[in-house]
Amino acid sequence: MLVTFCGHKEVSDPDRVRAWLALCLERLIREGAAEFYLGGYGEFDRLAASMVWSLKEKYAAVRSVLVLPYLDRLPDSEYYDLTTYPPLENVPRRYAILRRNEWMVQAADVVVAYVLHDWGGAARTLDYARRKKKRIILYGEC
Repeated sequence: MLVTFCGHKEVSDPDRVRAWLALCLERLIREGAAEFYLGGYGEFDRLAASMVWSLKEKYAAVRSVLVLPYLDRLPDSEYYDLTTYPPLENVPRRYAILRRNEWMVQAADVVVAYVLHDWGGAARTLDYARRKKKRIILYGEC
């Protein structure tokens, strides 16, 4: 099972979000999740990546994959086993993150979402996941 994430750039209560992620990720791994696609930008992405990475000690088969929107700009890769670049060569730079997010949703079986309002990139990605009828775990659910 492949899991991806979408969430806001800023996190209002990191400790609470971290506890929620720990619960959800453990449950997903027990259900068969083994690969996690992460965006690498913003506080929620960093929290999700660090939580996945920390679970690797307990679940050795878990893989954390950084999905790049650009080839010329690498975010911090501290919490990733590997990186991948979707077929975005012909996408204008200003749409690269949007298209990368759509690619991650298409590839995923489950989308874990920290989305608290209905505007911005995280809300747009969540809406896309809903249209694609993906299994979605919203913040506060699990």
